[in-house]
Amino acid sequence: MTPIEFWFDFSSAYAFFAAQEIEALGARVGRVILWRPFMLGTAFKLTGARGLSSTPLKSDYAAHDWDRLARLKSHRFARPEGHPKIALPATRAFYWIEGQASVLAPRFAKAVFDAYYDCRLDTSDEAAVAEFAAGFGFSPEAALEGMRAPAIKERAKDLSEQAVGRGVFGSPWFFVDGEPFWGHDRMAMMEDWIACGGW
Repeated sequence: MTPIEFWFDFSSAYAFFAAQEIEALGARVGRVILWRPFMLGTAFKLTGARGLSSTPLKSDYAAHDWDRLARLKSHRFARPEGHPKIALPATRAFYWIEGQASVLAPRFAKAVFDAYYDCRLDTSDEAAVAEFAAGFGFSPEAALEGMRAPAIKERAKDLSEQAVGRGVFGSPWFFVDGEPFWGHDRMAMMEDWIACGGW
């Protein structure tokens, strides 16, 4: 069976909640998860949209909803000062780690989400992300060099552009057998879709 593609920006709070649940969902439906960080700003440039935290009225509701979700799910969750961060270093680090040891990349991504929304990691800081990668067996020096490699920079850029080219305009976003689902609140629908073969 084809994997569930999980597209996300590390600065997307709803993607944080999706990241807590996606592997369990995949196990229930017998699908592996293809974790795919991308830069949501690429989509915003095309659509003219802004992030929830930067949009009047929506920002207040979103903050309330995130805190409510965190209480419901018993997740540690706090928005760091300056949220949302431009998580390009974390995105590049993911793809570098995927190239070194693919099994570690999803675990790294989940840990980045957890640390960012616990105010322990600045995903926009190359040095901080490189130090964080040390927890996965990589030296900070190697991680920093990997994140700065032209091929990794190009991969992160290309995948963001590919996502938008496939119609991705928000985070989290999922593809299942080509069917798109946008948002953490569509995960239950996606699971039903897989279970019954669509409708």
